[in-house]
Amino acid sequence: MKLKGIKHIFFDLDHTLWDFDRNSALAFERIFEIHMMDIDLERFLGFYEPINFHYWKMYRNSEVDKEQLRYGRLKDTFDLMGMTVGEELLFNLSEDYIKYLTTFGHLFEGTLDILDYLKPNYRLHIITNGFSEAQDKKVKISGIDHYFETMTNAEMAGVKKPNPIIFEHALNLANAWPNESLMVGDNYEADILGALNVGCDAIFFNYRNDQSDPLIKQIRKLSELKSYL
Repeated sequence: MKLKGIKHIFFDLDHTLWDFDRNSALAFERIFEIHMMDIDLERFLGFYEPINFHYWKMYRNSEVDKEQLRYGRLKDTFDLMGMTVGEELLFNLSEDYIKYLTTFGHLFEGTLDILDYLKPNYRLHIITNGFSEAQDKKVKISGIDHYFETMTNAEMAGVKKPNPIIFEHALNLANAWPNESLMVGDNYEADILGALNVGCDAIFFNYRNDQSDPLIKQIRKLSELKSYL
């Protein structure tokens, strides 16, 4: 069913347009080579990805800050793997990961097609909990920066999704009203509930096929947005 009255579409970036898992794996592969660490990448990622997810949830809830997230997720991963890694090396790995992560620009399947489809008829924006220095580079390296009129990040707003303040900041920056705005994102709590709570419509990009409220609009592929817009 086509949505009526939508003028502004706000996208999450990581795990929605920008293929975080793929780019992250490439970044770790690169930095392990640089630091001459003989690590089974697949095994490492098996530990790291759920730990990283947990740290981002704590970051959204203001239970850890940016530096604790960047350092802690690596230390906890190596600890679980039974590897002793010194503080200096952990710090260097943390810094190099951010440096190289933004040199890869793989996007989810259908990203460019859907942005080309939407751009002529809607004003497009990004709301992200990611760090400003990294997010700016991600949209540029992946070649999608020209699609978006505004990009709101958590550091700019002073809070993280699902806090209503970041959505209000994004709406003000875009000169948009909630009843004419739609949020598309992969995180049910941060993106979908956060947007609905400020009066925006929302579509859950449920590519992981997570359990969710059946009354919430959702898609498995970005191309499925065409059925709504």
